[in-house]
Amino acid sequence: MKYLVTGSAGFIGFHVTNKLLERGDIVVGLDIINDYYDVNLKYARLAYAGIEKEEILANKRAVSVTNPNYTFVQLDLADKEGVFKLFSDEKFDVVINLAAQAGVRYSIINPAAYVESNIVGFTNILEGCRHHQIKHLVYASSSSVYGANETMPFSTSDNVDHPLSLYAASKKANELMAHTYSNLFDLPTTGLRFFTVYGPWGRPDMALFLFIDAITKGNPIDVFNHGKMKRDFTYVDDIVEGIIRVADRPARKNESWTGADPDPGSSYAPYKIYNIGNSNPVELMDYIGALEKALGKVAIKNMLPLQAGDVPATFADVSDLMRDTGYKPETSVEIGVAKFVQWYKEFYDVNI
Repeated sequence: MKYLVTGSAGFIGFHVTNKLLERGDIVVGLDIINDYYDVNLKYARLAYAGIEKEEILANKRAVSVTNPNYTFVQLDLADKEGVFKLFSDEKFDVVINLAAQAGVRYSIINPAAYVESNIVGFTNILEGCRHHQIKHLVYASSSSVYGANETMPFSTSDNVDHPLSLYAASKKANELMAHTYSNLFDLPTTGLRFFTVYGPWGRPDMALFLFIDAITKGNPIDVFNHGKMKRDFTYVDDIVEGIIRVADRPARKNESWTGADPDPGSSYAPYKIYNIGNSNPVELMDYIGALEKALGKVAIKNMLPLQAGDVPATFADVSDLMRDTGYKPETSVEIGVAKFVQWYKEFYDVNI
């Protein structure tokens, strides 16, 4: 199978790309490599898979020196002509769209970046799929779409019309846009609502990075909502396993769907939404405790109120994903955090 993986220099995209290559698939990776966070980490992820920085900088396109099945293209999804040419040239079977402007709080500061990447860019992906007989589009949504919802666990059968950030609104928009294309053009689309993914090669703007940096320097860590937070922390290997299982199973029509009692997570069109998380929420203070144990150091904690756009708890109902694909997250927070710490020490060459 030939896959387009967008966001392949990003955290989850990097891991998905490597997993596909391991099983022998052909992958074209795409990423804009913007400076939202340290580009050196993005180039390092690419180098791990044999994509050399110098070749990207020379012509925006590179073939892996370690795996001929992997080609990388530096491209902005908002570049309509560039995206359409890529689809035309490569003839993909499946598209896994993980490229997006991420971050809840950054969407308050720079909303235009979210419209350009998450709305305009996603439109170009949909159009590329529509015109090139793509067998399945899998795309990243987010647990952030649940917004003001309070019923736990979050279910894809819940209404998600009250987002609390533009980032969340852009992800809800992606789901609506995908349904439109599934309906109009019989394009199988599956949206995945990710729940707090963490692990090696992660994003430096995420809590685990910020915590470990502060703790190792003897600085206080910011603990929001005075520590009264719960997150469905999900280790990246479990997420990747779920993504691949979903990609191998194109969305199908729900023959029992009815507009009189509509299920938001499925449709009479080939459209599906899944939660993908650990389904085992962890107290933020326990998460910090796992990090302290792995580091052998106690954090200085700066207790703060809840941030704008944030929610106090997330909890994924993944029963339909387990039923349909056999997905079963297996990595505990203690093990996952310890693996992250080990990677951090090796990658940044620090003796903690």
